[in-house]
Amino acid sequence: MEKIIEVKNLYKSYGEVQAVKGIDFYVEKGKLFAFLGPNGAGKSTTINVICTLLNYEQGEVTLDGLKLGTDDALIRKQIGIVFQDSVLDNLLTVEENLRIRGSFYGLNSKALDEAIQQSLEVTDIVELRNRRYGQLSGGQRRRADIARALIHRPKILFLDEPTTGLDPQTRKSVWNMIEYLYVNQGVTVFLTTHYMEEAAKADYVVVIDNGQIVAKGTPIELKEKYSTDSLQVKPINKSLVKELLKKEKIIFSEVSDTLIISLTSTIEAIPMLKLLDGAISAFQVLNGTMDDAFIGITGKEMRE
Repeated sequence: MEKIIEVKNLYKSYGEVQAVKGIDFYVEKGKLFAFLGPNGAGKSTTINVICTLLNYEQGEVTLDGLKLGTDDALIRKQIGIVFQDSVLDNLLTVEENLRIRGSFYGLNSKALDEAIQQSLEVTDIVELRNRRYGQLSGGQRRRADIARALIHRPKILFLDEPTTGLDPQTRKSVWNMIEYLYVNQGVTVFLTTHYMEEAAKADYVVVIDNGQIVAKGTPIELKEKYSTDSLQVKPINKSLVKELLKKEKIIFSEVSDTLIISLTSTIEAIPMLKLLDGAISAFQVLNGTMDDAFIGITGKEMRE
């Protein structure tokens, strides 16, 4: 395991408000890392500190062996950032935007041409190079934003809610590209997202709330620890089924014409279905989700 980002005992305040309270976590090289938290949890502050955009009071942060606060100029050459709001010029073409961005890194003409071509190919927008950025669709803009962040071939790519506002088909297309970057290109992806199904794709997840790390682990580990599976049944005779469950001291909840039974494991559903044989018209066993886990960890929905 090779750590490319390490955060130790990080503190950051805004006046008397302590936004980040001594957090510790790390990111493995070449992995997809998800950093989650409800609004106001300290997530954006932490990311802005790591990306050299904010100062901090205490702690130690290293990126690819470079020390934050000492090697900031070198760190900026190793990272690419895609913000929620685009920083590209609507009146310039995609290529013009990329050329301006690439010039900031001192690339000579040939190297810059190669970098632009590679960024366009990786993000699959070669045919859009001469289109004005302002004329692109939401998904095309997001691809151009990522191309901009890749122009200097960074080792770490920060994506701040990269698919928010996109339709499901476009989200899937953007995600195919993101997966290509860390699987095939070896880019470490540091992701924030409001979509828990996207967080479920991560190799590792850290959850921050009220300025502190409240949970960390793989998506499977978090779902196993903080969410529960459930058996949902549709009774033929609701009163009869409820009596059977009460007699066996099985706890359940009721939503419309469905009874919901929490399970510690999906295998528990088998004896319950045998008990209810002939008394139900339909059933389904549902696994716990990352949404359930997030609520279990923070007590809040992600879109609070």
